[in-house]
Amino acid sequence: MRRPLVRRLTSLLAAALLLPAVAGCGVDEDDAGLVIYSGRNEKLVDPLLDELEKAVGTTIAVRYGESAELAAQIQEEGDRTKAGLFFSQDAGALGALSTRGLLQKLPQASLDKVDPAFRGSAGDWVGTSGRVRVLAYDPDRVARVPDSVHDLVKPEWKGRIGYAPTNASFQAFVTGLRVMEGDDAARAWLKGIKANEPKVYDNNLKAMDGVDKGEVSIALVNHYYWYERVAEKGEDEVRSKIHFLPGGDPGALVNVAGVGALKGSDQLPVAQKAVDFLLSEKAQKYFAEETKEYPLAAGVTSTVEDLPPLASLDSPEIDLGELESLQETLRMLQEAGMV
Repeated sequence: MRRPLVRRLTSLLAAALLLPAVAGCGVDEDDAGLVIYSGRNEKLVDPLLDELEKAVGTTIAVRYGESAELAAQIQEEGDRTKAGLFFSQDAGALGALSTRGLLQKLPQASLDKVDPAFRGSAGDWVGTSGRVRVLAYDPDRVARVPDSVHDLVKPEWKGRIGYAPTNASFQAFVTGLRVMEGDDAARAWLKGIKANEPKVYDNNLKAMDGVDKGEVSIALVNHYYWYERVAEKGEDEVRSKIHFLPGGDPGALVNVAGVGALKGSDQLPVAQKAVDFLLSEKAQKYFAEETKEYPLAAGVTSTVEDLPPLASLDSPEIDLGELESLQETLRMLQEAGMV
């Protein structure tokens, strides 16, 4: 039976500066055939990892935490790491390990299951599911939904915006904005948003709830929160709507959760089996149906009602591995007084 290794690391500064994480809490990982460091939420992926254990045919242990903090711990541990597989909530943390040469190149057959836009350019990590940044809005309070996040700095949006600046997805979006348009443009955008006195929420879900409760008119969130809420309550019971931004706007970033095998690990054969399981039809359908994310493996499509096909989205073209520069983004957010 799989042994979960429970870890909860919450220091935003540690994530920002890639400081070493605190040592584990005593669960013996040496007996496991595969040790996974998972930045994905335990409640979200634990049922899937139960199935993964059966698929790879060996006992696994899982260490949960924030993706950036776990990536930092892997860097600090170096050759001493117990991890054989890193399951990240976002591409940036995988990009950080790839840049430092800590991930093993994956078999081409595994890589070919996913569009090149959603895997590492060095061939050492691959996306397992995707999510899109969208605008959730109140149709009774928003006559015309903006087609760019740049429109949100206009005076008409003062006091009407909800967002979660400490959330990793928002920070990845800001990093994408920096990569696409440069630090000066990103800094100016943050300054403009801050001047519009946005309402701060702890996470995307609460920001979307802010729209539903009439606290704000519009919120920057990920698409799947709205689809999960609709699946739970029915669309007629959900006040908000969502808008997919056109024109390759930075606010339409498609980020991915993904996975990479640790270079030099004696767990490499089973880690590669785990990668293939996460790209299997069974796992991809789990992401589509349970989390309302986009499946990324070829031949698997989402069955979520009214969800636009991934290929139809006008998302920005960006090397997702470049989202690794979280340290600079957090410093910029701190300078803007947002975190």
